[in-house]
Amino acid sequence: MKSAHQAGHGRLASRWLPTPTLSLLLLVVWLLMVRSLAPGQLLLGLALAWSIPLITRRFWDPLPRVKHPLKLLRFAGHVLWDIVKANLHVSLLILSPRRTPHPGFVEYPLEVQEPLTITLLANTITLTPGTVSTNIRLDRSSLLIHVLDLDDEQALIEEIRQRYERPLKEIFEC
Repeated sequence: MKSAHQAGHGRLASRWLPTPTLSLLLLVVWLLMVRSLAPGQLLLGLALAWSIPLITRRFWDPLPRVKHPLKLLRFAGHVLWDIVKANLHVSLLILSPRRTPHPGFVEYPLEVQEPLTITLLANTITLTPGTVSTNIRLDRSSLLIHVLDLDDEQALIEEIRQRYERPLKEIFEC
């Protein structure tokens, strides 16, 4: 059982750091964007990671709790690896005189319904070169994705489901 001091400390911590996971994510994204671990960039990243959630917290819906942080780290590693592979694929596609891209749109049926999970999925798809999430249906039933080089629509849907959506469902248990 928590003492009154411990309970008060928890409320104080949540008031000054309302979303620690988001703050950590903001810090990591900032450091990746600036591609530097210089002390000044680290301090600026920490300031942004602390202040942005603090200033915007009244606009946020309650966030789902990360139930499996290790799976989240594994997911981040898979996404980073997929970004590297997709960059190589897009580069080869653009530089190859014989290969013509086959752009197209794919309507991806969603299994998840949580707004944050859908947002993470859409952003993950957009971060991967060669794909961009362009629209979400108002009923949250599907995402519209533009693909630079579409060979097999069903294979792409299954790859997104296995590599991104299902792990997000496990991470947040939704």
